[in-house]
Amino acid sequence: MTVEMTFLMPVILMIIMSSILATFYFHDKDIISGAAYEVCVIESNRLREKDQITGEEVQALFRERINNKCIFFSDVNAKASIGKEEVQMNVVAAKGKFKLSVEKKAAVTNPENHIRNVNRLKEIANGTKDYN
Repeated sequence: MTVEMTFLMPVILMIIMSSILATFYFHDKDIISGAAYEVCVIESNRLREKDQITGEEVQALFRERINNKCIFFSDVNAKASIGKEEVQMNVVAAKGKFKLSVEKKAAVTNPENHIRNVNRLKEIANGTKDYN
């Protein structure tokens, strides 16, 4: 019995430790992914109102979002790219040989323009549009 247990215990401990590491991996990926998407949405709304937003501002907001969170992957590097149509965040986190990466995007939308266009089409369809 003792000989069999000496062969089984390392396997059992490796399964337990692997499941704990997998739990940390998915927990950290969820936190980092949520923070990156939240920052993208916030900055896409700000970009709609302002003309210029820097990548440093986006990265600072991301750092603020993940600050004081219980994250196993301690080396977190974020890169933000801001265009006229979308805000994109690429985040890479590492701990030893393990790495995880997240890419999130949020489009810069103008819902008020869409609503105005729909209202104009309704007015034209109803015949209440005054062209003078």
